[in-house]
Amino acid sequence: MDVVELMDWLAERGCSVVFKADGERGQGHRWMVIVSGGALGTEGFFRADLASAEACLEATLEHLADRQISPFT
Repeated sequence: MDVVELMDWLAERGCSVVFKADGERGQGHRWMVIVSGGALGTEGFFRADLASAEACLEATLEHLADRQISPFT
């Protein structure tokens, strides 16, 4: 699953999703992902600031799995 597929899957479940690459930030935390609402619940919110898009994707999938939400079922 790639970033766009995950974003689409989450949007279909009512989530708002932002993936951002910020060239003004340092190498260590250039990428950011935010997921809120929808399948995470009205108070649900997840944010990660990491070094790569792949790391953000992995962190998001891990967060979802911890909440028993999975695009793989």
